[in-house]
Amino acid sequence: MITNIRYRHGAAQRSIVWVIGILLSLSFAPAMGDDLPSASPVMTVQTTDSTYETTSYEGSAPVKVTLDAGVKDLGGYTPIYQWNFYKSGESETPFLIRYDESTEYTFDESGSFTIQLNISFVMGEDTIDYSQESSFTISISTSKLEIPNAFSPNGDGQNDVFKVKEGHQSITSFHGYIFSRWGKKIYDWTDINGGWDGTIGGKDAKDGVYYVIIKAKGADGKVYNLRRDVNLLRGYESSDKGGTDGN
Repeated sequence: MITNIRYRHGAAQRSIVWVIGILLSLSFAPAMGDDLPSASPVMTVQTTDSTYETTSYEGSAPVKVTLDAGVKDLGGYTPIYQWNFYKSGESETPFLIRYDESTEYTFDESGSFTIQLNISFVMGEDTIDYSQESSFTISISTSKLEIPNAFSPNGDGQNDVFKVKEGHQSITSFHGYIFSRWGKKIYDWTDINGGWDGTIGGKDAKDGVYYVIIKAKGADGKVYNLRRDVNLLRGYESSDKGGTDGN
């Protein structure tokens, strides 16, 4: 909701006496029955998994937000928009200001943020000021990234693909590489939810030790450069031995 409504008239602003200014403002205000401009701002959040409307978000980066002022009943008024973006713990001055009715922004840095909308509806010397009662809030977690040391691409639905462990969060860039024991690159991927299915040129790779390099960056500025051996165990049956998700 938009609240904190304030009606202003040019003559009232120039008045020396505050009481007279109030009377002038009231005398120029529209009749109670008239439709005044209003706004109902909406924030839509888009993550890698879903898109939904909300007033607050807490989770992993990157996350894209779309903001719309939701203005109606403009009549003869001209709206002047100001979206203020703040980061908690820093200057009270917004780190970003947008002046459009609708705008988008992608958060790829960890921390707590607020977004507040202010609107001035102007018609001649008359102005109606609106400010958002409750700011939209965004909380981005610190980063986390882990990889297993083995997988078993045998079609049993358990650990069939070598990929990063579930629970990764706030990873803003990612690139994974698989090398043979002789140092030849045989696979790479940039989708953090993707991975290697244990094939080379469409054929099953042999059981054995391969080498993985993961280069990534977190929303908190952390740089990941993970290098380790990975065991391909096609004949392994996870139902008998409890899985291959090692550390």
